[in-house]
Amino acid sequence: MAERKLFAGHAIRRLRFQLAVTQAAMAEALEISASYLNLVERNQRPISAALMLKLAETYDFDPRRLAAAEPGGGAEALRRRLADPIFADLAIDRHQLEEWLAGAPDGAEAFARAFDRMGGGATADPGTVDPGQQVRRAIERWRNHFADLDAAGEALADELRMAGEPYGAMADRLRVKHQLAVRILPAEVMGDALKRLDLHARQLQLSEALDPSARAFALAEQLAVEARDEIEALVRGAELDRAAVRLFRRHLTAYFAAAVTMPYARFLRACEASGYDLELLQRRFGASAAQVAHRLTTLQRVGARGLSFFLMRFDRAGQVSKRYAGASGSALVEAAVPCPLWNAYDAFARTDETAVQLVELEDGARAFTIARCVHPHGGAPGGVRPRFVIALGLPAAEAGTLAAARGVDLAGRAAPIGLGCRACTRVACPQRSAAPAGRAAAGSERERGVTAFGFAGD
Repeated sequence: MAERKLFAGHAIRRLRFQLAVTQAAMAEALEISASYLNLVERNQRPISAALMLKLAETYDFDPRRLAAAEPGGGAEALRRRLADPIFADLAIDRHQLEEWLAGAPDGAEAFARAFDRMGGGATADPGTVDPGQQVRRAIERWRNHFADLDAAGEALADELRMAGEPYGAMADRLRVKHQLAVRILPAEVMGDALKRLDLHARQLQLSEALDPSARAFALAEQLAVEARDEIEALVRGAELDRAAVRLFRRHLTAYFAAAVTMPYARFLRACEASGYDLELLQRRFGASAAQVAHRLTTLQRVGARGLSFFLMRFDRAGQVSKRYAGASGSALVEAAVPCPLWNAYDAFARTDETAVQLVELEDGARAFTIARCVHPHGGAPGGVRPRFVIALGLPAAEAGTLAAARGVDLAGRAAPIGLGCRACTRVACPQRSAAPAGRAAAGSERERGVTAFGFAGD
């Protein structure tokens, strides 16, 4: 697929300010014209591969910082924040947003940090900080791709391949290198715990309730101790509160485990060869549907990118427990409650099938979505068995190679969905349950439309 252009003028300008050099001096050192560097810094020209290499050679600059350092996670992430009802009276268009990022990138980053720290939005309690929101924004700034963890996980996976079958090789490595034995214990002994590290007994204890994919993933998570330096560097750089630090470290540990069990290069080749066939990927890598779905949102390695998947996980009540925008930039992940017109909800009733749909948001953005019901492992025997839907999606223009999209007319009619009634201004929607936030409810005693929730400005 075509390589995306990288605009990162803010990172170049920040580097120049740190070095205390003028545009003319930096341009001379990079062997380009001052006018061209000016255009690059204003995001009117992309960063070329040649310029990226020259920066690395001249200033010992890590090129990966260019992709990771977008203020506030980039234009799409800022646009999603500005979609909050608290900004409803401000007509900030895409052109203004681009000017803001180009002219005041540090100001945009400061706004994003303040918005996230307050929990985001009109309903946030000014006295509280939402750790989950902080972690999500930290993940979003990296587009959920952590190159150092991928490299370390891939290197370990290559070593394990030479040592034999993956689960046995990981168990042997834990025993030999870390003096940890792996024990599978009865569910009634483990109680509500699925995994426990007993340092006194030098054991990693796993519940028999875990299936083979979950057991292998647990071993890979324990091996994340071998990537402690990379993980802690990312945690320190995120500048999070204490509660958020624990959540972010847990995410990075799981990321490393995925990099070990589904090594980047091999996983991407399998994706492209199979048309991103989820069931085939599960079988080939001994992974669960949820593990594969999460891994698909991370494929953003420079020079070897996968498709731009986003992911949401929600329950029957529409409560969203995971959101990853990845590189998709889709506003759909920002829905407070997913639109009931989205057929992802159908997956709860079709537990062994995948629900696919071509959808179109209010702004005209079209996406192809794939939803499946998953059953995470519960606690004690006889307890509640949780059920969630994991919904993957990507821009419709990228979906042509997907196995799941075969037979679907991606240029045809799409289902019109919104970001939840309080954020949606589609008129005459029979499914509407509330007027949009910030819009006065309106109605007539003489006339009744398809919805009882009309609103000013129809």
